[in-house]
Amino acid sequence: MLDTIQHWMHSYRALGWPIALGVGVTVMLLSTVVGLLAVLGLPADYFVRGKAPPGFWQSHVVLRWVFFLGKNLFGAIAFLAGLVMSLPLIPGPGVVLMLVGLAAMDFPGKRALERRLLAEPHLLASVNRLRARFGRPPIQAVGKTRPGL
Repeated sequence: MLDTIQHWMHSYRALGWPIALGVGVTVMLLSTVVGLLAVLGLPADYFVRGKAPPGFWQSHVVLRWVFFLGKNLFGAIAFLAGLVMSLPLIPGPGVVLMLVGLAAMDFPGKRALERRLLAEPHLLASVNRLRARFGRPPIQAVGKTRPGL
């Protein structure tokens, strides 16, 4: 995998600085828009309400698996892209894209991890300031679930 990343980085540098700059700016803008839409699209009570009622796609086994696999694949790609963007000298909001990827994936302990992240006052305040700027209600977050977290 490391060889693949090194090969990709070498190919990226070989494009020349104008194309590399254009790709970097485009990726930064697209990831910003995706992160912004994800933060603004969350219902205010997403972290305090119970499990959502089943959707239409859950009535059929094939649709349920296609949706599950597609959602998790998108989440994994978004998380990895955010991880790469959070490296020094790489443009883009890497942490936001990593959070979008985590939110899209299904794995054990996901809800507890999301709640722990939003229990951080600075992160919750930043998310709610962004939502207020676009006229969205603030995210309702529950406190830390266990002492010492």
